[in-house]
Amino acid sequence: MKQAMHTQGPVTFEVNKEGYFGNFGGQHVPEILHPVLQSLASVYRNIIESPDFRRDYHYLLNHYVGRPSPLWLSPSLSSDCGCKVYLKREDLNHTGAHKINNAIGQALLAKRLGKRRIIAETGAGQHGVATATVCALSDLKCTIYMGQTDIERQSSNVQKMQLLGAEVRQAGGRHGTLKEACNAAIEDWGQHPEDTYYIVGSAVGPHPYPDMVARLQSVISEELQEQLLEAEGRACPDRLVACIGGGSNAGGTIFHYLNEPDVEIVLAEAGGIGTAPGRHAATLSRGKEGILHGARTLIVQDEAGQVADTHSISAGLDYPGIGPLYAHLVQTGRAKVLAITDDEALEAALRLNRREGILPALESAHALAALRHLTFRPAEVVVVTLSGRGDKDLPTYLQQAQTP
Repeated sequence: MKQAMHTQGPVTFEVNKEGYFGNFGGQHVPEILHPVLQSLASVYRNIIESPDFRRDYHYLLNHYVGRPSPLWLSPSLSSDCGCKVYLKREDLNHTGAHKINNAIGQALLAKRLGKRRIIAETGAGQHGVATATVCALSDLKCTIYMGQTDIERQSSNVQKMQLLGAEVRQAGGRHGTLKEACNAAIEDWGQHPEDTYYIVGSAVGPHPYPDMVARLQSVISEELQEQLLEAEGRACPDRLVACIGGGSNAGGTIFHYLNEPDVEIVLAEAGGIGTAPGRHAATLSRGKEGILHGARTLIVQDEAGQVADTHSISAGLDYPGIGPLYAHLVQTGRAKVLAITDDEALEAALRLNRREGILPALESAHALAALRHLTFRPAEVVVVTLSGRGDKDLPTYLQQAQTP
C-alpha cells in the first residue's frame, strides 16, 4: 500500500509523524500489518524513553553486554593517517557485535507488549545470535530466518543460534542472502501478527523500525561523547566512519552528531567486485528510489526497475536496500559515501590484525578501508566504529592469508 510522501520543509534528520526522513521511509506493508505497526509506532517512544525501561535496558547493557565498549586510540591507524584515529570497540560486546544493543532493547519492548514469540532476520548471523541470546535470557520463543548462502558462509553463527535454542529457518530465493531472510520474516509476521514480535536487526523496514533501531543503538554515540570528552577535552570528533548495509551500527555511531555540522559523516558500503548489477551492494552510490521491505528508500535495481542481485564478501552488507535515514542523509549532502571493494576490505582487516592483534568482522573492515580514501589534517580526531569481531569470517580470512 503506497502512501504520499511528506511535504518538503526545512531539512531535519528527525523522522516525521508519517514515518519519513525527507522523501524516504513510511509504512508500505500488507494491510494485515498496518494495525500492528500503527500500534507500535504510537507507543515505542514512550516505552523506550520511560524511566523503568531505561533502568532495565542500561542495567543489561552494563552488566550483561559489558558496556561501555572501549574507545581505543589505534597506534597503527593514527600513524598511517597522520592524525588521531580511535576505534569504538563494539566487537568486544557480548555476542561479538553491536547487534546486541538493539536486540536487548526490542526484547524488553516485546515483553512489555505481551509478546511471547520472536522472529528475526539475519545475514552475517550477528543479529541472529544476539536475538537468540536475548530470547534465551528472556524465556521467549525464537525463530531466525537466514538465506541458504549465508547459512553456508556463516555456519558457526548458525550453530550458536541453535545451541541457544533458536529455530533457524532457511529462507528461499535464488541466492539466499539477507533480502530473502527479510522477505521470509515479513511473511511469517503477516501470518502471526497477534502473538509475534519481529525484532528487525537494522535501521530498515517500515516505520517505526528505522527510528527505533537507531535510538536503541545510539548508546554508541552517547558513550562516544563522554569518552572523547575525557580523552580529547571535546565531545565531538572531526569525522565519524562506519560501515553500512542497512544502517544499525552507523545509526548508533552518528545519532547524537546528526545536528553537529562540523562532524563529517563517512559511510562505507560494499563496492564488491564491480559496478554492474549483481557485483556490488553499493546502494547509496548506485541505488534508485523504490520500495523495499516496507519503506521507500534507495534500492539496487536492474534495467527493468526490479530489485537486482547484489554481491559482497561481507554477508552483513550484502543487501540491495538501505535504511531511509541514510538515503536522506546522502540526498541532503549530510553524509559522504565510499564504495569499498572486497579486496580493500580484506586487506584492511588483515593489516589491522597483524599490526594490533584486532581481527574485525568483514563488515567493519569496510570502514577501516575507507580511511585509505580520505585525507586528514594532523590535528584531526577520527572515530571508526568496529561493528563486530571477525571470528565468523575466519574461513575467508584464512583463505586470503594463504593465497600467494
